[in-house]
Amino acid sequence: MKVLRVVQSFTYLCGVALWIGTASVSALQTPTPATAPVATTVLHCSKLFDSLAGKMWEGETSIVIAGDKIQHVLPGFQNVPNAKIVDLTNQTCLPGLIDDHVHLDDQFSKARYTETLHLNLADHVLRSTLYARRTLLAGFTTVRNVGDDDYDTVALRNEINAGYVEGPRIFTAGPAISTTGGHADRTNGLSMELQGDPGPMQSIIDGPEQARKAVRLHYKEGADLIKAMTSGGVMDLGTNGDGPQMTEDEIKAIIDVAHDYGMTVAVHAHGAEAIRRSVVAGVDSVEHGTFMDAEDIQLMKAHGTFYCPTVYTAVYVTEQAKKGEYPPAVTVKALKVGPQIMHTVAAAYKAGIKFAYGTDAGVYPHGQNWEDFIYLVKDGVPAAYTLQMATINAAQLLKHDNEFGSVTVGKDADVVAVPGNPLNDITVMSKVSFVMKSGVIYKQDGKELLPPNR
Repeated sequence: MKVLRVVQSFTYLCGVALWIGTASVSALQTPTPATAPVATTVLHCSKLFDSLAGKMWEGETSIVIAGDKIQHVLPGFQNVPNAKIVDLTNQTCLPGLIDDHVHLDDQFSKARYTETLHLNLADHVLRSTLYARRTLLAGFTTVRNVGDDDYDTVALRNEINAGYVEGPRIFTAGPAISTTGGHADRTNGLSMELQGDPGPMQSIIDGPEQARKAVRLHYKEGADLIKAMTSGGVMDLGTNGDGPQMTEDEIKAIIDVAHDYGMTVAVHAHGAEAIRRSVVAGVDSVEHGTFMDAEDIQLMKAHGTFYCPTVYTAVYVTEQAKKGEYPPAVTVKALKVGPQIMHTVAAAYKAGIKFAYGTDAGVYPHGQNWEDFIYLVKDGVPAAYTLQMATINAAQLLKHDNEFGSVTVGKDADVVAVPGNPLNDITVMSKVSFVMKSGVIYKQDGKELLPPNR
């Protein structure tokens, strides 16, 4: 033990010397105007989850944060002069969690189907600020928003980035692209005089040419990625829950143009044929994937397609349907999807498909994004892999794993902590006690900090 402490101290001193030396050389080479010193915070973690290796560091660890970046990761509880020390003894530190499938501007309830007729865009925007904060306080420092109303999460993203609203880092698809009468056609279920024909809008398309234009319009409006509805869905008022709703040409047109513009594409796909068409066309991720078959699984593995299973949502909608919380058309589909998803997840994981953590938050109440950890483990997915799904894997799907997704020197200072060890008891993921995003602490000792320290 004495030898270990000597090695730790030597490592720490070398790290500090290198830190100071690098800063001195940089100052000599590039004169800059005088600025306020960068605030330094040191997190003392009893355990640290290494998302790159999928293993737990059992020894005490110090994470040194300088400004909004991780400066050092050192063995033992180390101190830095003039730094703020955060004691996370008896807690496990993890990279900030990532949910790659959320809908921050909406939350389903019995009233949702009538609210559609009278809520304004401003209502959705205001509610989204509450949902965003709940998500952040649950430990999710980054999300991928895959479908909204009229680009309201583009505005939410921008206001969070500007510091006016507290919430996770957002990558948004804007409105999901769908076909006439498809899962994202908001006129479904309305009276014929209200339905009309949505025509070639920004998100309702028919044919490859309209599909290409829709992607370009999304890019123009500030979307970060594209979401396409290639099959029917559960929560709309249509009767088609899993059949394909886009042709191969339409899907390929969306994906080709999106990739030209540097955007990834996620597809909502429950049915096997819709999944097959999407994977062959080159999609980046399949969401839900409820009825994927053996051919789909092999295709996804061969193409390296990510899978976001949204397993808790499937369980949740089944429970709600049994309670009579949904209209009849939705109830029939929900009772069909829920029981199947657990079998699909088990088969996909055993086959070696790469999973990213995505929950469909908004179908269930925001802030409960941790529920998927529990159901994934129940389905046989190792606890360590579920944590990788919600950190480095999710960051890789976003193509930002060089910026976040692991506690690594130089990456964004996104760190969360939970009591105990989630590898032994995954339910502790429901008890996030500490949340830091980009070096700012939003939650400490289980208490929300208002306003956050800046």
